[in-house]
Amino acid sequence: MRYLTAGESHGPQLTTIIEGLPSLLPITSEKINYDLKRRQGGHGRGRRMQIETDTVEIVGGVRHGQTLGSPVALIVKNDDWKHWTKIMGADPLPDDVDPNEIKRQISRPRPGHADLVGGIKYGHRDLRNVLERSSARETTVRVAVGSVAKALLNELGISIVSHVTEIAGIKADTTKIEGKSTKEIREIVEQDPCYCVDEEASAKMVEMIDETKKAGDSIGGVVEVIVEGLPAGIGSYVHYDRKLDGRLAQAMLSINAFKGVEFGIGFEMARRKGSEVHDEILWDEEKGYTRRTNRLGGLEGGMSTGMPIVVRGVMKPIPTLYKPLQSIDIETKEPFKASVERSDSCAVPAASIVAENVIAWEIASVIVDQFHSDQLPQLKAQIDEMRKVAKEF
Repeated sequence: MRYLTAGESHGPQLTTIIEGLPSLLPITSEKINYDLKRRQGGHGRGRRMQIETDTVEIVGGVRHGQTLGSPVALIVKNDDWKHWTKIMGADPLPDDVDPNEIKRQISRPRPGHADLVGGIKYGHRDLRNVLERSSARETTVRVAVGSVAKALLNELGISIVSHVTEIAGIKADTTKIEGKSTKEIREIVEQDPCYCVDEEASAKMVEMIDETKKAGDSIGGVVEVIVEGLPAGIGSYVHYDRKLDGRLAQAMLSINAFKGVEFGIGFEMARRKGSEVHDEILWDEEKGYTRRTNRLGGLEGGMSTGMPIVVRGVMKPIPTLYKPLQSIDIETKEPFKASVERSDSCAVPAASIVAENVIAWEIASVIVDQFHSDQLPQLKAQIDEMRKVAKEF
Protein backbone atom coordinates (compact mmCIF):
# COMPACT_ATOMS: atom_id res chain seq x y z
CA MET A 1 0.00 0.00 0.00
CA ARG A 2 1.40 3.39 -0.92
CA TYR A 3 0.46 6.97 -1.69
CA LEU A 4 1.90 10.07 -3.31
CA THR A 5 0.98 13.70 -2.71
CA ALA A 6 1.29 16.73 -4.98
CA GLY A 7 0.65 20.43 -4.64
CA GLU A 8 2.09 23.62 -3.20
CA SER A 9 1.13 25.64 -0.14
CA HIS A 10 -0.41 28.47 -2.22
CA GLY A 11 -1.26 26.42 -5.30
CA PRO A 12 -4.81 25.56 -6.40
CA GLN A 13 -5.07 22.30 -4.47
CA LEU A 14 -3.36 19.42 -2.71
CA THR A 15 -3.76 16.00 -4.28
CA THR A 16 -3.08 12.45 -3.19
CA ILE A 17 -3.51 9.04 -4.81
CA ILE A 18 -3.69 5.97 -2.56
CA GLU A 19 -2.97 2.56 -4.04
CA GLY A 20 -3.48 -0.83 -2.43
CA LEU A 21 -6.56 -0.32 -0.26
CA PRO A 22 -8.79 -3.39 -0.06
CA SER A 23 -12.15 -3.22 -1.76
CA LEU A 24 -15.42 -2.85 0.19
CA LEU A 25 -13.89 -0.50 2.79
CA PRO A 26 -16.44 2.10 3.94
CA ILE A 27 -15.10 5.65 3.40
CA THR A 28 -16.90 8.99 3.66
CA SER A 29 -15.69 12.55 3.20
CA GLU A 30 -17.41 13.43 6.49
CA LYS A 31 -14.97 11.34 8.54
CA ILE A 32 -11.95 12.66 6.64
CA ASN A 33 -13.14 16.26 7.10
CA TYR A 34 -13.42 15.66 10.83
CA ASP A 35 -9.69 14.87 10.99
CA LEU A 36 -8.84 17.81 8.73
CA LYS A 37 -10.71 20.12 11.11
CA ARG A 38 -8.79 18.72 14.08
CA ARG A 39 -5.51 19.43 12.26
CA GLN A 40 -6.53 23.06 11.85
CA GLY A 41 -7.35 23.39 15.55
CA GLY A 42 -5.30 23.55 18.72
CA HIS A 43 -4.16 26.66 20.55
CA GLY A 44 -1.32 28.55 18.85
CA ARG A 45 -2.40 28.32 15.22
CA GLY A 46 -1.80 31.28 12.90
CA ARG A 47 -3.92 33.27 10.43
CA ARG A 48 -3.68 30.66 7.66
CA MET A 49 -6.14 28.50 9.61
CA GLN A 50 -8.64 31.39 9.52
CA ILE A 51 -8.28 31.65 5.75
CA GLU A 52 -8.57 27.95 4.91
CA THR A 53 -11.42 25.61 5.83
CA ASP A 54 -10.06 22.30 4.62
CA THR A 55 -12.52 19.86 3.10
CA VAL A 56 -11.76 16.79 1.02
CA GLU A 57 -13.18 15.73 -2.32
CA ILE A 58 -13.09 12.02 -3.12
CA VAL A 59 -12.60 11.96 -6.89
CA GLY A 60 -11.68 8.35 -7.61
CA GLY A 61 -11.71 4.80 -6.29
CA VAL A 62 -14.86 5.08 -4.15
CA ARG A 63 -18.45 4.41 -5.18
CA HIS A 64 -21.48 4.76 -2.93
CA GLY A 65 -19.31 4.99 0.18
CA GLN A 66 -17.09 1.95 -0.46
CA THR A 67 -13.66 1.48 -2.01
CA LEU A 68 -13.50 -0.37 -5.33
CA GLY A 69 -10.00 -1.82 -4.97
CA SER A 70 -8.68 0.66 -7.53
CA PRO A 71 -6.57 3.72 -6.58
CA VAL A 72 -8.35 6.25 -4.38
CA ALA A 73 -7.85 9.92 -5.31
CA LEU A 74 -8.42 12.77 -2.86
CA ILE A 75 -8.08 16.52 -3.30
CA VAL A 76 -8.18 19.44 -0.86
CA LYS A 77 -8.56 22.83 -2.51
CA ASN A 78 -6.68 25.87 -1.21
CA ASP A 79 -9.15 28.70 -0.60
CA ASP A 80 -6.27 31.21 -0.62
CA TRP A 81 -5.36 30.29 -4.23
CA LYS A 82 -7.47 33.12 -5.63
CA HIS A 83 -4.94 35.60 -4.22
CA TRP A 84 -1.95 33.74 -5.66
CA THR A 85 -2.98 32.91 -9.23
CA LYS A 86 -0.43 35.23 -10.86
CA ILE A 87 2.34 34.39 -8.42
CA MET A 88 1.88 30.60 -8.40
CA GLY A 89 0.29 29.91 -11.80
CA ALA A 90 1.48 26.84 -13.74
CA ASP A 91 1.44 28.43 -17.22
CA PRO A 92 4.58 30.07 -18.63
CA LEU A 93 4.89 33.81 -18.08
CA PRO A 94 3.99 36.04 -21.05
CA ASP A 95 6.94 37.37 -23.03
CA ASP A 96 6.33 40.91 -21.78
CA VAL A 97 6.58 39.89 -18.10
CA ASP A 98 9.98 39.98 -16.40
CA PRO A 99 10.32 36.97 -14.03
CA ASN A 100 12.27 39.19 -11.65
CA GLU A 101 9.22 41.43 -11.24
CA ILE A 102 6.93 38.66 -9.95
CA LYS A 103 5.78 39.52 -6.43
CA ARG A 104 6.60 37.61 -3.27
CA GLN A 105 9.99 36.32 -4.44
CA ILE A 106 12.31 35.22 -1.65
CA SER A 107 16.08 35.52 -1.55
CA ARG A 108 16.57 35.50 2.23
CA PRO A 109 16.45 31.92 3.56
CA ARG A 110 15.09 31.19 7.04
CA PRO A 111 17.43 29.37 9.46
CA GLY A 112 16.00 25.96 10.29
CA HIS A 113 13.89 25.75 7.13
CA ALA A 114 14.48 23.96 3.81
CA ASP A 115 14.88 27.28 1.95
CA LEU A 116 18.65 27.50 1.43
CA VAL A 117 19.56 23.83 1.05
CA GLY A 118 16.54 23.22 -1.17
CA GLY A 119 17.54 26.13 -3.37
CA ILE A 120 21.07 24.73 -3.67
CA LYS A 121 19.80 21.22 -4.45
CA TYR A 122 17.23 22.15 -7.12
CA GLY A 123 18.83 25.32 -8.48
CA HIS A 124 16.10 27.75 -7.43
CA ARG A 125 17.15 31.39 -7.07
CA ASP A 126 13.63 32.28 -6.00
CA LEU A 127 13.37 30.34 -2.75
CA ARG A 128 9.58 30.44 -2.90
CA ASN A 129 9.93 27.42 -5.20
CA VAL A 130 11.31 25.55 -2.20
CA LEU A 131 9.10 26.73 0.66
CA GLU A 132 5.87 26.21 -1.28
CA ARG A 133 6.43 22.45 -1.27
CA SER A 134 8.45 22.07 1.93
CA SER A 135 5.68 23.85 3.86
CA ALA A 136 3.75 21.83 6.45
CA ARG A 137 0.66 22.63 4.38
CA GLU A 138 1.41 19.30 2.65
CA THR A 139 0.48 17.47 5.85
CA THR A 140 -3.16 18.36 5.10
CA VAL A 141 -3.46 15.53 2.60
CA ARG A 142 -1.30 13.25 4.74
CA VAL A 143 -3.94 13.63 7.43
CA ALA A 144 -6.59 12.80 4.82
CA VAL A 145 -4.65 9.67 3.88
CA GLY A 146 -4.26 8.74 7.54
CA SER A 147 -7.99 9.19 8.07
CA VAL A 148 -8.61 6.60 5.36
CA ALA A 149 -6.11 4.30 7.08
CA LYS A 150 -7.95 4.76 10.38
CA ALA A 151 -11.17 3.69 8.68
CA LEU A 152 -9.40 0.45 7.74
CA LEU A 153 -7.94 -0.05 11.21
CA ASN A 154 -11.34 0.54 12.79
CA GLU A 155 -12.79 -2.27 10.70
CA LEU A 156 -10.02 -4.51 12.04
CA GLY A 157 -10.68 -3.65 15.68
CA ILE A 158 -7.63 -1.39 15.98
CA SER A 159 -7.96 2.09 17.49
CA ILE A 160 -5.56 5.02 17.74
CA VAL A 161 -5.33 8.33 19.58
CA SER A 162 -2.80 11.12 20.00
CA HIS A 163 -2.22 13.76 22.67
CA VAL A 164 0.29 16.44 23.61
CA THR A 165 2.57 15.48 26.50
CA GLU A 166 4.80 18.58 26.59
CA ILE A 167 5.07 22.13 25.26
CA ALA A 168 8.08 24.35 25.99
CA GLY A 169 9.09 22.30 29.03
CA ILE A 170 5.57 22.20 30.51
CA LYS A 171 4.82 18.50 30.98
CA ALA A 172 1.43 16.83 31.27
CA ASP A 173 0.81 14.32 34.04
CA THR A 174 0.18 11.28 31.85
CA THR A 175 -0.54 9.05 34.84
CA LYS A 176 -4.05 10.53 34.59
CA ILE A 177 -4.75 8.31 31.58
CA GLU A 178 -3.23 5.08 32.90
CA GLY A 179 -5.73 2.29 32.37
CA LYS A 180 -7.92 4.38 30.04
CA SER A 181 -8.86 3.21 26.56
CA THR A 182 -8.07 5.18 23.40
CA LYS A 183 -11.75 6.13 23.25
CA GLU A 184 -11.67 7.54 26.79
CA ILE A 185 -8.44 9.43 26.07
CA ARG A 186 -9.92 10.91 22.90
CA GLU A 187 -12.93 12.20 24.83
CA ILE A 188 -10.56 14.12 27.13
CA VAL A 189 -8.24 15.38 24.41
CA GLU A 190 -10.92 16.68 22.08
CA GLN A 191 -12.26 18.97 24.79
CA ASP A 192 -8.85 20.53 25.46
CA PRO A 193 -7.38 23.56 23.61
CA CYS A 194 -3.91 21.98 23.52
CA TYR A 195 -5.10 18.39 22.93
CA CYS A 196 -3.67 17.55 26.35
CA VAL A 197 -4.95 15.08 28.97
CA ASP A 198 -3.88 17.25 31.91
CA GLU A 199 -6.13 20.29 32.37
CA GLU A 200 -3.75 22.08 34.72
CA ALA A 201 -0.74 21.62 32.43
CA SER A 202 -2.84 22.66 29.45
CA ALA A 203 -3.71 25.99 31.07
CA LYS A 204 0.01 26.67 31.55
CA MET A 205 0.67 25.67 27.93
CA VAL A 206 -1.95 28.14 26.70
CA GLU A 207 -0.36 30.91 28.72
CA MET A 208 3.11 30.06 27.40
CA ILE A 209 1.87 29.97 23.80
CA ASP A 210 0.24 33.40 24.17
CA GLU A 211 3.37 34.90 25.72
CA THR A 212 5.52 33.42 22.96
CA LYS A 213 3.25 34.82 20.25
CA LYS A 214 3.45 38.31 21.74
CA ALA A 215 7.25 38.02 21.78
CA GLY A 216 7.30 37.06 18.07
CA ASP A 217 8.87 33.70 18.85
CA SER A 218 7.90 30.02 18.55
CA ILE A 219 7.96 26.93 20.77
CA GLY A 220 7.96 23.17 20.29
CA GLY A 221 6.99 20.12 22.29
CA VAL A 222 6.30 16.39 22.42
CA VAL A 223 3.32 14.38 21.17
CA GLU A 224 2.35 10.78 21.94
CA VAL A 225 0.43 8.30 19.80
CA ILE A 226 -1.20 5.19 21.28
CA VAL A 227 -2.44 2.24 19.18
CA GLU A 228 -4.69 -0.41 20.74
CA GLY A 229 -5.94 -3.71 19.38
CA LEU A 230 -2.98 -4.57 17.16
CA PRO A 231 -2.41 -8.34 17.28
CA ALA A 232 0.99 -9.78 18.16
CA GLY A 233 3.34 -10.50 15.26
CA ILE A 234 2.75 -7.47 13.02
CA GLY A 235 6.10 -6.49 11.49
CA SER A 236 9.11 -8.79 11.31
CA TYR A 237 12.57 -9.42 12.75
CA VAL A 238 14.01 -10.99 9.58
CA HIS A 239 14.93 -7.81 7.66
CA TYR A 240 15.72 -4.25 8.75
CA ASP A 241 13.11 -2.66 6.50
CA ARG A 242 10.29 -4.86 7.82
CA LYS A 243 10.77 -3.94 11.48
CA LEU A 244 7.61 -2.22 12.66
CA ASP A 245 9.35 0.19 15.03
CA GLY A 246 11.72 1.21 12.24
CA ARG A 247 8.82 2.03 9.95
CA LEU A 248 6.95 3.92 12.66
CA ALA A 249 10.07 5.92 13.52
CA GLN A 250 10.54 6.91 9.88
CA ALA A 251 6.88 7.94 9.64
CA MET A 252 7.12 10.13 12.75
CA LEU A 253 10.35 11.78 11.64
CA SER A 254 8.92 12.47 8.18
CA ILE A 255 6.62 15.09 9.73
CA ASN A 256 7.81 18.67 9.26
CA ALA A 257 9.93 19.92 12.20
CA PHE A 258 10.04 16.55 14.00
CA LYS A 259 13.55 15.77 15.24
CA GLY A 260 13.27 12.83 17.63
CA VAL A 261 11.25 9.68 18.31
CA GLU A 262 10.99 7.16 21.15
CA PHE A 263 8.91 4.12 22.10
CA GLY A 264 7.57 3.15 25.51
CA ILE A 265 9.74 4.73 28.18
CA GLY A 266 12.15 5.73 25.39
CA PHE A 267 15.42 7.38 26.32
CA GLU A 268 14.73 6.66 29.98
CA MET A 269 15.92 3.12 29.15
CA ALA A 270 19.48 4.43 29.01
CA ARG A 271 19.25 5.31 32.70
CA ARG A 272 17.78 2.00 33.92
CA LYS A 273 18.97 -1.55 34.41
CA GLY A 274 17.61 -4.31 32.17
CA SER A 275 15.41 -5.66 34.96
CA GLU A 276 13.72 -2.24 35.08
CA VAL A 277 13.16 -2.05 31.32
CA HIS A 278 11.96 -5.35 29.86
CA ASP A 279 8.33 -6.41 30.16
CA GLU A 280 7.67 -9.70 31.97
CA ILE A 281 5.45 -12.16 30.07
CA LEU A 282 2.15 -13.36 31.54
CA TRP A 283 -0.55 -15.76 30.30
CA ASP A 284 -4.14 -16.59 31.17
CA GLU A 285 -6.95 -18.42 29.39
CA GLU A 286 -9.03 -15.35 28.71
CA LYS A 287 -6.34 -13.02 27.28
CA GLY A 288 -3.56 -15.37 26.25
CA TYR A 289 -0.09 -13.76 26.38
CA THR A 290 0.23 -10.30 27.92
CA ARG A 291 2.96 -8.26 29.64
CA ARG A 292 3.13 -7.13 33.24
CA THR A 293 4.30 -3.69 32.04
CA ASN A 294 4.58 -1.91 28.69
CA ARG A 295 7.91 -0.12 28.97
CA LEU A 296 8.94 -1.17 25.45
CA GLY A 297 5.84 0.44 23.98
CA GLY A 298 4.27 -2.72 22.58
CA LEU A 299 7.25 -3.67 20.40
CA GLU A 300 9.85 -6.44 20.63
CA GLY A 301 12.24 -7.52 17.88
CA GLY A 302 10.62 -5.23 15.33
CA MET A 303 7.17 -6.76 15.92
CA SER A 304 4.02 -5.89 17.84
CA THR A 305 3.56 -7.76 21.12
CA GLY A 306 -0.19 -7.31 21.41
CA MET A 307 0.24 -4.57 24.02
CA PRO A 308 -0.60 -0.97 23.05
CA ILE A 309 1.92 0.68 20.73
CA VAL A 310 3.21 3.84 22.41
CA VAL A 311 5.34 6.19 20.29
CA ARG A 312 6.36 9.80 20.91
CA GLY A 313 7.81 12.45 18.64
CA VAL A 314 9.55 15.72 19.47
CA MET A 315 8.77 18.81 17.41
CA LYS A 316 11.22 21.69 17.27
CA PRO A 317 9.95 25.29 17.35
CA ILE A 318 8.74 26.45 13.94
CA PRO A 319 11.58 28.27 12.11
CA THR A 320 9.41 31.11 10.77
CA LEU A 321 9.70 33.85 13.41
CA TYR A 322 8.14 37.30 13.59
CA LYS A 323 11.44 38.43 15.11
CA PRO A 324 13.52 36.67 12.44
CA LEU A 325 17.07 35.43 12.91
CA GLN A 326 20.01 36.64 10.86
CA SER A 327 20.44 35.21 7.39
CA ILE A 328 22.21 36.04 4.15
CA ASP A 329 20.58 37.38 1.01
CA ILE A 330 21.61 34.85 -1.68
CA GLU A 331 21.67 37.56 -4.36
CA THR A 332 23.73 40.24 -2.58
CA LYS A 333 25.44 37.96 -0.01
CA GLU A 334 24.76 40.67 2.56
CA PRO A 335 23.44 39.86 6.04
CA PHE A 336 19.74 40.44 6.55
CA LYS A 337 16.97 39.32 8.80
CA ALA A 338 15.33 36.22 7.32
CA SER A 339 12.06 36.46 5.38
CA VAL A 340 8.80 36.17 7.31
CA GLU A 341 5.91 34.01 6.09
CA ARG A 342 2.57 33.67 7.83
CA SER A 343 3.10 31.13 10.61
CA ASP A 344 2.07 29.63 13.95
CA SER A 345 3.69 30.40 17.29
CA CYS A 346 3.09 26.79 18.31
CA ALA A 347 1.84 23.97 16.08
CA VAL A 348 2.40 21.11 18.52
CA PRO A 349 -1.32 20.40 19.11
CA ALA A 350 -1.96 20.34 15.36
CA ALA A 351 1.16 18.21 14.85
CA SER A 352 -0.25 15.61 17.23
CA ILE A 353 -3.09 15.08 14.73
CA VAL A 354 -0.57 14.71 11.90
CA ALA A 355 1.38 12.20 14.00
CA GLU A 356 -1.75 10.20 14.76
CA ASN A 357 -2.56 9.94 11.07
CA VAL A 358 0.90 9.11 9.74
CA ILE A 359 1.24 6.37 12.37
CA ALA A 360 -2.21 5.07 11.42
CA TRP A 361 -1.13 4.92 7.79
CA GLU A 362 2.05 3.02 8.59
CA ILE A 363 0.24 0.47 10.78
CA ALA A 364 -2.37 -0.08 8.08
CA SER A 365 0.31 -0.33 5.39
CA VAL A 366 2.24 -2.99 7.31
CA ILE A 367 -0.95 -5.01 7.81
CA VAL A 368 -1.91 -4.83 4.13
CA ASP A 369 1.63 -5.90 3.16
CA GLN A 370 1.57 -8.83 5.57
CA PHE A 371 -1.85 -10.31 4.75
CA HIS A 372 -3.93 -11.05 1.67
CA SER A 373 -5.89 -7.85 1.33
CA ASP A 374 -7.77 -7.59 -1.96
CA GLN A 375 -11.10 -7.56 -0.11
CA LEU A 376 -11.89 -6.22 3.36
CA PRO A 377 -13.79 -9.36 4.53
CA GLN A 378 -10.77 -11.53 3.69
CA LEU A 379 -8.46 -9.22 5.60
CA LYS A 380 -10.75 -9.12 8.64
CA ALA A 381 -10.90 -12.92 8.73
CA GLN A 382 -7.11 -13.17 8.63
CA ILE A 383 -6.64 -10.65 11.45
CA ASP A 384 -9.16 -12.56 13.56
CA GLU A 385 -7.27 -15.78 12.84
CA MET A 386 -3.97 -14.07 13.78
CA ARG A 387 -5.44 -13.10 17.15
CA LYS A 388 -6.64 -16.67 17.70
CA VAL A 389 -3.24 -18.15 16.82
CA ALA A 390 -1.43 -15.75 19.16
CA LYS A 391 -3.81 -16.54 22.02
CA GLU A 392 -3.59 -20.32 21.61
CA PHE A 393 0.15 -20.52 20.88
